[in-house]
Amino acid sequence: MAAVPVFEEYEPAPDCPCTGCARQRRETALRLAVRAGGHPAAHGARRALVLFTAAGVALGAGAGTGGAVTVTHPAGPAGPAGPAAPGRDRDDPDASTPQGGAGPLHGRPHAGPTGGHVSAPSLRRSTRAEIINRAKRWVAAKVPYSMEKYWTDGYRQDCSGFVSMAWNLAGNEWTGSLGRFGTRLDRSELQPGDILLFHNPADPNRGSHVTLFGGWTDYTHTSYTAYEQTRPHARRLATPMAYWNNSGRYVAYRYKGLSGGTPGSPGSPGASAAYPGSGSFGPGAENRHVTRLGRMLGERGGRRFYRSGPGPRWSEADRRATRAFQRAQGWTGREADGLPGPHTWRLLVSGQGRDIPSGSGASTQAPPFPGRAHFRPGRANEHVERLGRQLVRRGFGDHYRSGPGPRWGEADRRNVEAFQRAQGWRGAAANGYPGPETWRRLFR
Repeated sequence: MAAVPVFEEYEPAPDCPCTGCARQRRETALRLAVRAGGHPAAHGARRALVLFTAAGVALGAGAGTGGAVTVTHPAGPAGPAGPAAPGRDRDDPDASTPQGGAGPLHGRPHAGPTGGHVSAPSLRRSTRAEIINRAKRWVAAKVPYSMEKYWTDGYRQDCSGFVSMAWNLAGNEWTGSLGRFGTRLDRSELQPGDILLFHNPADPNRGSHVTLFGGWTDYTHTSYTAYEQTRPHARRLATPMAYWNNSGRYVAYRYKGLSGGTPGSPGSPGASAAYPGSGSFGPGAENRHVTRLGRMLGERGGRRFYRSGPGPRWSEADRRATRAFQRAQGWTGREADGLPGPHTWRLLVSGQGRDIPSGSGASTQAPPFPGRAHFRPGRANEHVERLGRQLVRRGFGDHYRSGPGPRWGEADRRNVEAFQRAQGWRGAAANGYPGPETWRRLFR
């Protein structure tokens, strides 16, 4: 039986007589408005089905535009514009959508844009660091997933409510409306704070999902750190690009209200992107630009070069981290001398260019696989601890309560299983015990 992705909604079998499935079918029908396919007591099941189908077709015609969806309806009993499509229920704060209630924050009237084009000046301003920090707060609190409940900050506890919170939107949006608040971009342009969105207009409950991009996990750009709201709670996890399911249908967006700051300069919304000059760097330099450089390099894979800091005084750690970043761009000779010039600075402050690969400055090859016998219940050795530390670095350490340590345990096995499933493996290929290919990919 194929694994069901955790973000998809449970759909009871239409012919299952059990109490749970019957109750779920009844609650789902009652939760939606009649025009969205809900309970048909007043209008008859056939009319509700026709209206819902018409709305789905209209939404499908607008898919892939990357911007606002214009929905037109033939004249009908509801007036010249006809019945409203589910995605237009944002105009009514009390209406329901296929992603749950679109209610206002804390019960206040919804003050945000309700449809059509959303202009940047009308949005709350946020830096990338602020977006990621808000996401981290939900992850740290392990906010439970729910399509009906709201967290203490007023945002709905599903995937689109999570992004609405991270982007600091005025209301709770859904997957059918989030794209209006962003600018569509190519996946290669993704930076922390951007999103990857898949909306299924034919049936939003099947597969629709959105994740917050937290940065590439390595220089291959085949996986990224995703912040997302999913069952059982908000999480941060290394995720294959763009997701395990429907990968090719995810669209990247950048928040239109983005301002100031960079991933490497948290809390500095007014920071200038202008190159401060070569005199700000090198032996003897001590200023805020050195600190900013170190923070940006740290966010691009250079944290391991710093034992403390980074700080305002230029150090050998700054030079080594800068050189590693320059070499990651393919530069050699004087172009990779460890001193940041205008081009190096521009790539760092804009979040562009390639990240520093893991293990830069040492061998970039995976260490040889030590053999399966080292990873069995009761075994204790350095390879188990090395495996555990690498799992944590790659974002697969959720099952560790302490450690990791040298003794193989169930936490190690479950973390390895999570990594194997992230590769798309199932069955015996994802049993939680590392083999040569698991080892190679983990340390790649």
